Amino acid sequence: MSYGELRVTGRTASFELRIPAYEIEHVANPETALLDEFKFDGATRTTQECSKVNDDYICHAQYAFDHEIRNAMDAECTLYRVTVPNHIHMLYAAQGENGDQKVFDQNTTEAEMRFHPPSLWESVTRDGAAGALRLLQSAGAFLFLAVMGLCARNWRDAVIMGAAFLAAEWLVRPLSPYIPIGLSREFLEALLALTAAYLAGEILFLPDSNARRFIAPALGLIHGLPFAPFPPLYLAGAQCVQIIAYSIFAIAALRMPFTWRRPAATALLIVAGAWFARFVIR
Repeated sequence: MSYGELRVTGRTASFELRIPAYEIEHVANPETALLDEFKFDGATRTTQECSKVNDDYICHAQYAFDHEIRNAMDAECTLYRVTVPNHIHMLYAAQGENGDQKVFDQNTTEAEMRFHPPSLWESVTRDGAAGALRLLQSAGAFLFLAVMGLCARNWRDAVIMGAAFLAAEWLVRPLSPYIPIGLSREFLEALLALTAAYLAGEILFLPDSNARRFIAPALGLIHGLPFAPFPPLYLAGAQCVQIIAYSIFAIAALRMPFTWRRPAATALLIVAGAWFARFVIR
């Protein structure tokens, strides 16, 4: 993941890019290759300077626009082409006291940066929808929700377990900056599948255990990791989808005959194990 800050003044702008040095060890001529992946609404790069500072590679650049920037500007970021396919870049652009923040990855390479305070509705719909979409792309997350629904023995169990799981996802946010390694999207997806397989194993091999009531929320810390680098509304949007999906799975599990639970857990264990193996083998 990398971070950028663009400050616009009239027809000029200053830009700072920060990226972990280990992510660009394979990049030829990073002093130009990185900045070449950014394009700003008719701007021309006039100066640039890059250097390694501790564990980061930092670039500073100046831009000149062919027109005056007023309330908004278009930005494009394709850093994933020279770093890794799952690279994420968070760009903050400001003009005076007003600023906007966008997240770029392989699926989102262009965005409009608006220089006015976004309304609450704009923030909720933009970031919340992006977080919900990110969750919908994770099969590992849905497998875990299905297994967690299967864990609940009654309605009280289901509510407490679900609420504790959602809370745990928020708890990991302040801890994520202290994780010393970068976690790729593929690695996190494999990890989510592994949590689903583990919990399904609990149902199969320890059917009378009460530990899963505490294990399931604890695994929520892992499920919060894919959203920890993003603005809080990303996780809020993702949790809206989680609540709906978990409710459906829990209702289905509580209404099914008790004798069906072990076969259902076996099926989920097999699917989760296969999904985990998909990322490990390749």
